Amino acid sequence: LDTRIRKQRTIREAQIISYVKSFGISTPLIYFVNYKNFSIYMQYVKGKLIRDMDEKSIPKTCLQIGMIVGTLHQNGIMHGDLTTSNFILTSKHLFLIDLGLANRTEKPDDHAVDLRLFKEILNSAHANVMKKSWKNFITGYEKSVGKKYCKKILELVSVIESRGRYATVV
Repeated sequence: LDTRIRKQRTIREAQIISYVKSFGISTPLIYFVNYKNFSIYMQYVKGKLIRDMDEKSIPKTCLQIGMIVGTLHQNGIMHGDLTTSNFILTSKHLFLIDLGLANRTEKPDDHAVDLRLFKEILNSAHANVMKKSWKNFITGYEKSVGKKYCKKILELVSVIESRGRYATVV
């Protein structure tokens, strides 16, 4: 059972990386998928994780991250682990990485979970620039998905935050 699940996850991740690239999002090139040891051999992306950037640069980058996430959601993809550790900025592009928990889904609730996680990460790892970063993220997201869908997702984020186990994030 474990072998089958790991194989399916490896295949799904490789497929999603390729699919995401097809609608213009920068992801590492896949060179080879080894189903026997559940490995994906891919391009090394030389750049800086957003998590490690100078804090003053993060809000500006969040505008672009929001546009990327909106493009994912418009094309039926939920990242599943949306953090500033999963974006690499190079001299030319912002790369999306680690799609191991990604799924194909059109469900607004799933898209709201992506946004809620990103908001939580901004609050914990980038608290000093959280408000501006979140505002810019939402601006970029809205550019990709439109005002109506963005509003719907933000309402669902509020619902998620109102659940008992989630602390409200400003």
